Amino acid sequence: MYTFDSRIRYSEVGPDMFLTTESLIDYFQDCSTFQSEDLGIGLDYLTANDMAWIVVFWQIEIRRRPALAEHVRIGTSPYELKGFMGLRNFMMETADGERLADAASVWTLMDMKTMRPLRVPQIMTEKYSLNPPFPMEYEPRKIPIPKDAQSVSFPPFTVQEHHLDSNYHVNNGQYVRFAVTELPLGSRVDRLLIEYRRQAHLGDVITPVRYDVAAEAAREEGQCSVVALNAADGNAYAVAKMFYHVAAGGPEPAYSVKEEGQV
Repeated sequence: MYTFDSRIRYSEVGPDMFLTTESLIDYFQDCSTFQSEDLGIGLDYLTANDMAWIVVFWQIEIRRRPALAEHVRIGTSPYELKGFMGLRNFMMETADGERLADAASVWTLMDMKTMRPLRVPQIMTEKYSLNPPFPMEYEPRKIPIPKDAQSVSFPPFTVQEHHLDSNYHVNNGQYVRFAVTELPLGSRVDRLLIEYRRQAHLGDVITPVRYDVAAEAAREEGQCSVVALNAADGNAYAVAKMFYHVAAGGPEPAYSVKEEGQV
């Protein structure tokens, strides 16, 4: 497994001083990027060959959120490269080995000239070391829109330049930010599934719609909502399903990290 070490920054936490869901997904994305760069098949290689890896699905299981200034290790492990698809696990743990989060992801290699899927080249199958998939319950990649759930529509917004990545479309982590924002105030996501259906670009208008699933339909304790991030034609750019709980009595107390020698 490829890993790198880091520390939770102030810019990555919410008002409760714990890592946000969108910052967690940024860590995972950075980890796979670092691995590809170190193997010589990173952004320069992809750009020179008019290729890009496009994520089509994330499943993230959060056991505990790290707090401000905690030391963490982030890891990634590809477990299947077949045709034009790549399947990859991710994890975050503490410096002491406590597992904080696990994830599974599905990626498509795209020809950026034709915008069609591209067969994974031999150099990638040779350089990426495949490992067994994590022992987790893998969910279907398609997220249906609930038909009988209560829905709430939110004001539309326009895609800005800071939402874009090096492929000039909305970065996958930004969709997570958009979706989490539409949950009730004080919500903390324990489990996230997000399906990416089409690309949004600069100037596109996105309208979020939240569907609140009945408690008995939720997989675990807490609440469950599906957020569709819709285009002007009513079809979704992305659909996120989130299991979460709403903190009672305000934000959780901030975690206190003591450096060596402090009391």
